[in-house]
Amino acid sequence: MNKIHVGFLVSYDYELLKKAIPFVYNHSDKIFLALDANFNTWKGEQFVIEDSFFDWLKSYDKHSKIIIYRDDFYIPGLSSMQCEVRERKLLSEKMGLENWCIQLDADEYFINFNEFTKYLLTQNKLLNSKKGIQIAVFLYNIYKKVDEGFLVVSKPTRVLVTTNKPEFKVGRKCKQQIIYKPFVVLHECLSRTEEELKQKLDNWGHDTQVNSGFMEKWKSVNASNYKQMQDFFYIEPEKWKSLELIKAKNIEDLSETLNYEEILPSKSYIFGKNFGQWFKFLFK
Repeated sequence: MNKIHVGFLVSYDYELLKKAIPFVYNHSDKIFLALDANFNTWKGEQFVIEDSFFDWLKSYDKHSKIIIYRDDFYIPGLSSMQCEVRERKLLSEKMGLENWCIQLDADEYFINFNEFTKYLLTQNKLLNSKKGIQIAVFLYNIYKKVDEGFLVVSKPTRVLVTTNKPEFKVGRKCKQQIIYKPFVVLHECLSRTEEELKQKLDNWGHDTQVNSGFMEKWKSVNASNYKQMQDFFYIEPEKWKSLELIKAKNIEDLSETLNYEEILPSKSYIFGKNFGQWFKFLFK
């Protein structure tokens, strides 16, 4: 039987892995943490990981599932996105292409991971197909932590989490047929301190795409005025039309508070997306 391997990219936001890893730990065979050998971001900036984090990994990893993969992931002369794509390809090779290799970011919390792995383990024919296939689930984006709870993007977005052929072009995207499945990943994308958010925007793969008005809008929005504002996405603002307030103390509380059946698109929507993808790639 093929294995379930999960890979995370480790950088300046490594502390978030203390929340992300527990969501997938029990239902993974191995977990790979890709860490630059020289502690460089894709932009060549240095970051520091405290020894206490590695102590936490050692104490948490009761079943010896976690593997730290060190390599030179920053290459001078390549853009941040080119470095990201390269790292994801190297990580996939390290994880073993004969397995289901799920790639997540440190700020992505896969809520119903158990059910997702059950699905994957029935799809060995798909895994071994000569045709490239990507599997997408739905990302529930957390925009900002406020005193009253969390401001979250009203509608979920697609996130590509695994492929049988890691031919990445931009981030985790390949030019392959996509299969949509009704699973949810909480994304603590922008819910950080202002300093942490600026660090992320300056160093991630989309660093050159962030729209000029994003940061001022992010700083100004709160639980009192979010309903009077719109267009919140950091690249093309209109892609995140509106926010809603969810009252929760922390990520764990939020994950238990959300009604995932209400969050997910309808079965007819998912069927339509899958049919469209099947037809699009029918003769390719």
